[in-house]
Amino acid sequence: MNNLRYALRQLRKAPAFTLTALATVAICLGANLAIFAVINSILLRPLPFPQSDRLVTIFNTYPKAGVERDGSSVTNYYERRGNLPAFSSLSIFRDGSEVVGETGAAEQTEIMRVSPDFFATLGVNLAMGRTFTEEEATIAKGKGNGVAIVTDAYWRQRLNSDPNVLGRDIRVNTMPRKIVGVLPPDFRFLSSEARLFLPIRSRPAERTPQQRHSDDGGTHMIARLKPGATMAEAQSQIDAHNAAVEEDNPQAKMMAEAGFRSLVRPLHAEHVRSIRPTLLLMQAGVFFLLLIGAVNLVNLLLIRASGRAKEMAIRRSMGASRAHVVRQVMIETVLLTFVGGLLGLVVGTWGIRLLEVLGADRLPLGAHIAFDGWLALTGLAGAGVLGIGIAVPIAWFNLNTHLAHALQSESRTGTVSRAAQRLRHGFIVAQIALAFVLLAGAALLGLSLKKVMAVSPGFRADHVLTGEVTVPFSYNARPFLDRLLEAIGQQPGVGAAGAITNVPLSGESGKSAVTPKGYVPPAGQSLQGHYSYQVTGDYFTALGIPLREGRFLTSADSHRADRVCVVDEDFARRYWPHGGALGQRVFQGSDSDDAKLFTIVGVVGAVKQAELTEPQGQGAVYLPFMDSDGINIFVVTRTSQRPEAFAETLRKLVRATNSDLAIDNLRSMDTRIAESLIARRSPALLAGIFAGVALLLATIGTYGVLSYAVAQRTREIGIRMALGAQRGQIGTQFLSLGLRLLAAGTILGLMGAWWAGRAMQSVLFDVPTLHVATLLGTALVMTTVSLVACLIPARRATKVDPVIALRAE
Repeated sequence: MNNLRYALRQLRKAPAFTLTALATVAICLGANLAIFAVINSILLRPLPFPQSDRLVTIFNTYPKAGVERDGSSVTNYYERRGNLPAFSSLSIFRDGSEVVGETGAAEQTEIMRVSPDFFATLGVNLAMGRTFTEEEATIAKGKGNGVAIVTDAYWRQRLNSDPNVLGRDIRVNTMPRKIVGVLPPDFRFLSSEARLFLPIRSRPAERTPQQRHSDDGGTHMIARLKPGATMAEAQSQIDAHNAAVEEDNPQAKMMAEAGFRSLVRPLHAEHVRSIRPTLLLMQAGVFFLLLIGAVNLVNLLLIRASGRAKEMAIRRSMGASRAHVVRQVMIETVLLTFVGGLLGLVVGTWGIRLLEVLGADRLPLGAHIAFDGWLALTGLAGAGVLGIGIAVPIAWFNLNTHLAHALQSESRTGTVSRAAQRLRHGFIVAQIALAFVLLAGAALLGLSLKKVMAVSPGFRADHVLTGEVTVPFSYNARPFLDRLLEAIGQQPGVGAAGAITNVPLSGESGKSAVTPKGYVPPAGQSLQGHYSYQVTGDYFTALGIPLREGRFLTSADSHRADRVCVVDEDFARRYWPHGGALGQRVFQGSDSDDAKLFTIVGVVGAVKQAELTEPQGQGAVYLPFMDSDGINIFVVTRTSQRPEAFAETLRKLVRATNSDLAIDNLRSMDTRIAESLIARRSPALLAGIFAGVALLLATIGTYGVLSYAVAQRTREIGIRMALGAQRGQIGTQFLSLGLRLLAAGTILGLMGAWWAGRAMQSVLFDVPTLHVATLLGTALVMTTVSLVACLIPARRATKVDPVIALRAE
């Protein structure tokens, strides 16, 4: 306790030092805790299901056809279920939205369609009721309208926690569904916001081998490994199963040319795959910041220890043991970092709120981000480890100070040892190098973001509002859309309105096989998957997609017997590089019957469908509106007013056109673009903040060491000036010291920045590993800031009065 009270007195005696040190620890540790909270919630924390490490996802891939991840099909499910010994259970699910509620009060609600064994695969028991049966997953004549399972939140909020809810009807897509189960309160599947669960229903004809590769990527398969089964065994069994069922498939050769394979991947890892590199990069960035803060703190403590060298020497000469000295240093530094760690918990909490503002809650599993007790304990433990680590060089300095020199250090000889100088200078070099790496990394992320934002999406996003409508199976979509688009077009300020089955950057981007008649791919190549959508109205005008050749599709094309289509310039360039796409005929899938061919009547500009950074040449085909029921539609409106201001009018128009339907997911295209960039904009902004803090710490560290050097050598400076040394010579000496430290740190920083650039390639867009302009800019910023930190102490050295300096001794 005596050592603790003494440490507290010493820290109170130096309030400026104490506050600087506490702020350094709090900011650096708090930033690490905030980022680690995201990593813990998204990457480290197991999924909230029993033995979640045994849950896997299985998806089909056709890499040579340009389709990397295509989900699974209903046929895959029925062929694989019970036929793969590595799995104890296997199921499928499909995200979507449906119209839920009574006429006039219906609303779009997130739902998930699942197979009967979905909840068993996850290991989830319902709070009330039962799961779906096999009969409820089969479409057959004479069967009822189906059943539903609701979440605990929906049961409480919309059904008033009715204890007799089982058997109660709920209206979904205008049809009553009987509630057969209620999920437990803590249930949430991955990042889904589904509030209702419905069975995936199919006809026996939809489970045949001909439908094996017909899915559009929206159906996903999960499975649970049996105890003792491995991923490798599961993958081997899937491969063998696919080879067996494909033997009699007429399309087997085409699938082989496309590189078809079904991959087994851990469910958790696959779900967060896209964001993992960015999160690890952010954690590396804040760890660098913590290192810089630690180095800065070590330098401040070394300077302070130099000022207390005589005190320590006296204590040792009076019998204090080496263990006592180490213990005293350890208590002071751990106390300092522990209090800083407590403040860091507050900073970490604020940091998590900042991350939520920046969109972290919209990342995969981002809704689970929380600052909990375990994270707080981790932060305090980290503060303790940091304190111990920092204490080591301070204790070494105190134990290796020459007693005789220290005892006379405040009389007439007073200079520190070369070893202590080299130690402090080495830490400054390390601090500059780390700050250089962090600053260069932030610049690379900023440059990458700038290049992404400069990419043209292929359409004019300004003044465009989009919204999603689900048209039930019991309705014909075309008459509804005709009336709705006509009503929208009559509103003041509306320039154009259209509809499509999927808008760009919506998060859904499945591909299908669309091939020109008579096309034979070159040897070694496969048929390609292309984006394929149905459109009606003035969609192309509403979204601002330019016409390159021919004409647009219109609502009239959806009612004609002639089958026509429009393709984008990437599709046309791929198959007719020298022009001549107009009049050519294409077919979907493998059905090349002349009666089902589409004639190309127009070529439009290429649009970035999945993301702004997707490679060129994907190709898209736009077909007239054919599906008449059971479809999700995006309504696109170009208006002269602010898009969000038209949202309520659009809601009313949909309700007036059909009181059973509702529109949701209302967003401007500018908003969709911004949301698609969250995973790039937020890291760039955070890296910039971290780099700014690192730059400030490096400046403080450089200034502190050089200022201390001037203070320690005041008598020497006075003597030299009394003997005739010029003020410029004195200033140059200290300035050259700072520049040497800067040069050494910059050289190490350049090597570190090159390594960081290589490590960051997976998250950069169109930015090389070694970007010369970025490195030069980083060097310029570091040089400018370091010069300021060096010039102030150097100028102070030139102002030393020889008489006052000598009299002070």
